[in-house]
Formats: sequence, structure tokens, C-alpha cells
Amino acid sequence: MTNITHSSASMTAVAHHTMQSADATLHYVTAGSEGTPILLVHGWPETWWAFRSVIPLLAATHRVVAVDLRGFGDSSAREGDYSDAASAEDLHRLVEHVGFGPVHLACQDLSGGPALRFAVTHPEDVLSFIGTETTFPGFGMEMLADVNNGGSWHLGFFGAPGIPEMLLPGHERDVLDWAYTVMGADRDTVTHEDLAEFERTYARPHAERGPAGLYQALFADRGALRSLVEGAPLQVPILAIDGPNRPFTEMTLRQVGENITSVHIDGVGHLVAQQAPDRFAAAVLEFVDRVDAC
Repeated sequence: MTNITHSSASMTAVAHHTMQSADATLHYVTAGSEGTPILLVHGWPETWWAFRSVIPLLAATHRVVAVDLRGFGDSSAREGDYSDAASAEDLHRLVEHVGFGPVHLACQDLSGGPALRFAVTHPEDVLSFIGTETTFPGFGMEMLADVNNGGSWHLGFFGAPGIPEMLLPGHERDVLDWAYTVMGADRDTVTHEDLAEFERTYARPHAERGPAGLYQALFADRGALRSLVEGAPLQVPILAIDGPNRPFTEMTLRQVGENITSVHIDGVGHLVAQQAPDRFAAAVLEFVDRVDAC
């Protein structure tokens, strides 16, 4: 177990760990002592801390793992490979390292691409696939980069090689404040202290490498992920959780598998797990317990 000396260390429900995965050192937390494992994978602009209120709810009946993707949170941001393929292999190595067996894989937002690639290339590791407010390169994510039709500038910004590292340092809190406002956060669910925790890690040297690598996958994929999925569509049960962008996640996930359950959580912004942890956890638990019972 690793000593973590920041605000999240006060969250006594989790244990902090690190592991080596190829050229990256991953930080992850665990909680719970029984039940099938649930692996939580954050989006942008988040870290594992996005699940701070969800973890205790899931850990009452399940073993829970929440990871900082390479380049995010307290995982390393040194020079290396930040592609979605590298992050997908990190998830495989993490499942092997933790040793709980196959997991219920829960991704959200930007982590959809590496999570789907992981699930397709290592189906033996995955019991079910849960996507929240997410999409993938080749399956609709391109629409989010189309600024002429409601897309956001930040996808192209992070996807432009050399630009994030040139312009982001020193402006991390400005970007966080913009993003959390646009995504519909409020101070009741995402506090100043939470934003300070996100800022702490996004302000580390080279912390732009994590999100830049995953956003660049959108522009470099050229149909590779779709080809993988067409050759091996998901066979596991799938849960689509949509918030304000309903039915975008459901429409995306219906392209990668057939056994789909859809849940809409209303009255929240894009950051569903942070803004509605009780309803998010309830939806996940109802789904995974039903899968486990089959």
C-alpha cells in the first residue's frame, strides 16, 4: 500500500496502491471485501476521486477498484505511450494484478474508448460493461468535436499535438472551472475542495499527457476500434447510463453489443457519478446483481 499525502487520504473507506504497467506507474484504490469486483474508470476532467461518494455505496456488497488512468491523478505522467491502446492494456494488467478475477467494468466520458478496447481484446477479464455519458472513436465521438454543430473546442485542443503542453500549464484551475460549469456541476455536489483535489493532480508537470493521448485517439483511430468491435462484438451484458445527453450513450452502446439495459438519470449534468452518486450506485448495483444472479 502506498502513502498518499493529500486530501483524499482522509477518505478512510479506501486503500491506496500503486503498480507498474509497462512504462507507467498506476495509482488505484480499493474498497470492499466481498462480492464480485467492480472496476471504476474516470473521464475528463476527473480522476478516481470522481467516485468518492459512489465507492462506499458499492463496497458494502462488492469489491471495488478505482484507477487513475496513466497521466491522470496520481498515476505517472512521465514520457511514454498515452494512446487508448496503452490505457486498455493498463486495465488488463490491473485486473491481473489485483487478482479478483473478471470485473464489472464501469467507464464514463473519455474513458469509453480504452475501456471498450480492453473489453474487446480481453473478454475473459470482463463480466459486464457499464458506460455512462460516453462514446467511442468511430461510434459517434466525432460528433462531439464538430464545433459547427454543437461540439466542443476542447476535443480538438487536446487532440492537437504539442498544443496542450504549450498552453495549459498555469491555467489548470481555469480549465477545470470552465469544464465543470459547462458540464452542469454545482457546488452542492462538486465543492471547492473537490475542485482543489482535481487541480492538485492536473497541475502536476506533464499532466496534460493523459487527456491529450486519449483525445488524440479520436483523430488517429481511423476506424481501428470499429474494426476490432466488428470482429468481436461485446458478448457480456451492457448497461447504458445517460444523463442530460440521453439517448447518446444508449445509441452508442447498441452498436457494440446486443444485450443492452438502458437507464436515464435525470436532473443532473454530465458528471453523473459525482452529481447523483446514490442514483448512479443504485443503477449499477441493480444491474450487476442481476448479471451475477444469471
